Amino acid sequence: MIPYSRQSINADDIAAVVAALNSDFITQGALVPAFERAIADYCKVADAVAVANGTAALHLACLALKITTGDIVWTSPISFVASANCARYCGAAVDFVDIDEETQNMSLLELQKKLNSAKKQNTLPVAIIPVHFAGRSCAMQEIKNLIQPYGIKLIEDAAHALGGQYQGLPIGCCQHSDCCIFSLHPLKSITTGEGGLILTNDLELSKTLRLLRNHGITRNNSEFEYDSAGGWYYEQQQLGFNYRITEIQAALGLSQLTRLNEFIAKRRNLAMRYDALLAHLPIKKPLPSENSAWHLYIIELKNAAKRQQVYSALRQAKIGVNVHYIPVHLQPDYQRLGFKLGDFPQAESYYGNALSLPLFPDLTESEQFYVVSELQRAAVL
Repeated sequence: MIPYSRQSINADDIAAVVAALNSDFITQGALVPAFERAIADYCKVADAVAVANGTAALHLACLALKITTGDIVWTSPISFVASANCARYCGAAVDFVDIDEETQNMSLLELQKKLNSAKKQNTLPVAIIPVHFAGRSCAMQEIKNLIQPYGIKLIEDAAHALGGQYQGLPIGCCQHSDCCIFSLHPLKSITTGEGGLILTNDLELSKTLRLLRNHGITRNNSEFEYDSAGGWYYEQQQLGFNYRITEIQAALGLSQLTRLNEFIAKRRNLAMRYDALLAHLPIKKPLPSENSAWHLYIIELKNAAKRQQVYSALRQAKIGVNVHYIPVHLQPDYQRLGFKLGDFPQAESYYGNALSLPLFPDLTESEQFYVVSELQRAAVL
C-alpha cells in the first residue's frame, strides 16, 4: 500500500531517541526547552511552547486568550474538527466562514460579509482561527486588516504548514496574529510521534501557556501567591492540564528539525511533478505555490458522482487516497448545534469533488507515476 502520507525516520532520529532514553531525565529535562528554542529560532518568533498534540495547542491558545462561555469563535468548515472543537472546550460557541474556491482557505469576501452582518446583530466573534489548509498560508495580512477594528483575536491554525512561508517570512512568525499552532503528528512536516506547538511574540501569553500545560502549577518562587513552605512547595494558580511532551519526543523533534527544509523541498518537487503528470487529465489541480509546506496534494474531480468509483479503484490498486475533509458543520455533533447542509456552499462543493493523492518526502518517482497511471485507469474521464 502506498499511504497518502507517512513519517520519514532515519538513523539519526533513532540515535537521538535512544540517547534521550539513556539520559537522566526522560521527561521535564533540558531537551524540551532546547526544542522550543530551536523552533522559535526557525520561525523567527519570540517563543514556542511544546504541548501534547495539535489539539492541545489549539485548546491552550483559546484558554490563554481568555475565550470563555458566551464568546463566539469563527473558523473554517474545511479542516479537521479540532479547529472548531477547541473553542467549545472553553465553553464558547463556534461558527464558520466559507472557503475560497481556489485556495480552500478562509474566503476574504465571505469574512467581510460575515463581519458586517455580525456587527449589525452584535454577534461579533472574540477570536478567529484561520486554517492554513494543506500547507498554504491564508491571507493573514488581509484577515488582520479586516478584524483589527473590532479587536478580534487571531489564532493561526498552521497544523499543516510548518516549513511554509508567507510574505517572505516563515509561517509561525506571528507577524499578523496573536499566536500560531503547529501539529507534530507523524503525517505532518516533522514529527515527535504526537505533539504540538504554540508560537507567539507575546511573552506574557507564553508564560500563561506554560502554566496551563502543566496543571496550572508553578514551582517558581518569584511567582508564588503565598509564602513558600519549603523546597517542596508548589502552587496551582489556575485550572490547567497535563499537556506536556517528553524528552524522548523533544529529542526526535530536534533531530527531525535538521531535515525540515529538505522535507519541504521534496514535497514541493513532488507537487510540481504531479502538476506535470496530471496536466492532461480533466481534473482541478491545487494552485501552484513555492511557499506552501505542501502537506496535502488535493485534486478535485469534475464529476462528483465518480468519486466513490475512483476512490475504490485506487484503494484496490493499493494506493491510499483519502478525502480532506468532511466539512465540520456536517458532522452529527455540529448538526445538533443547528448547522445544516447548505450553510457553507463552497465548502460543501469542494468536499464533494476532493481527493487527496499520496504525498510525503519518501514517495518515489516510480510510485508517483503509478498513482497517476492508476488514476487515469480509474475512469476519471
